Amino acid sequence: MATFATSDQLLVVIDPVARRTDGESVRIAKDVLSGGAAIKVSLPDGPEEFARALARRGSRRPVVVGDDRALLRAVSALHRQRELAACALSFVPVGDVMSLACSLGVPEGPVAAARAVLDGAVRRLDLLVDDSDGVVLGALRIPPLAPREAPTVATAPSPKEPSATGQHPWLRTCQSLVRTLVTRPPRTTADAGAEPSRLRVEVDGETVVDLDQPVEAVSVVPRAAGVAEVEVQPLSGPGAEASPLLAQGRTVTVSGAHFRYRADAVVSGPVRTRTWMVREGAWGLVVPVPPA
Repeated sequence: MATFATSDQLLVVIDPVARRTDGESVRIAKDVLSGGAAIKVSLPDGPEEFARALARRGSRRPVVVGDDRALLRAVSALHRQRELAACALSFVPVGDVMSLACSLGVPEGPVAAARAVLDGAVRRLDLLVDDSDGVVLGALRIPPLAPREAPTVATAPSPKEPSATGQHPWLRTCQSLVRTLVTRPPRTTADAGAEPSRLRVEVDGETVVDLDQPVEAVSVVPRAAGVAEVEVQPLSGPGAEASPLLAQGRTVTVSGAHFRYRADAVVSGPVRTRTWMVREGAWGLVVPVPPA
């Protein structure tokens, strides 16, 4: 791990959500950072300004203050700018969603995290990059099947229903509208974005599960040495629980029916196929120096 001198200049990019939700923690982090280094503060109002601030950092080390979504936004922006590999990113977690940052070694609390920015070291981490240039820092998950509602069955008019002849126009219009609503099944969440039921999962070109076996869930997590751990949970039958299928590799391809997936805190899709590749040591995060 490479350590830094406290004389380094810092660009402190404060996410707008952090400013709104916990201004006191933001102030504390700024005070600690300014007490140990020369800082320049950036207060972007949206994702575009956030990315521009990182792009214009010059020789300053970037420090992002915010929640997990701000960390993901920073890594994604630096990846798109093709500057991620050469940039050591520091992070101070402030907000409601911070489990990802803490799992990567960032201390909880503004004081401890800000001190790690000043006195910490760069830890190289693997990254999942997909074929649409999206990134995954922690975990990729394709969620379990969602229950579908049974469609409403259209009913034919009763043979005793009186003829519309001679009825008022407004009454015929109302009857037509009712028949139209009855014959249309309700649009459910499952209909709008159907969860996967049959998927082909390939790891380094080898098929782990194919379309003939229903799948309940898939997870992909980058591990050490440029390898991802893949777990496929087959759909369990009544009274039985299927054992998960496990694999390791550098390239993971999922294809089949349109599916959605959760990459860290972001839900994407639906897509018919997506490939993720592990990039070993693709980015650096400043964390506390481990004890000797």
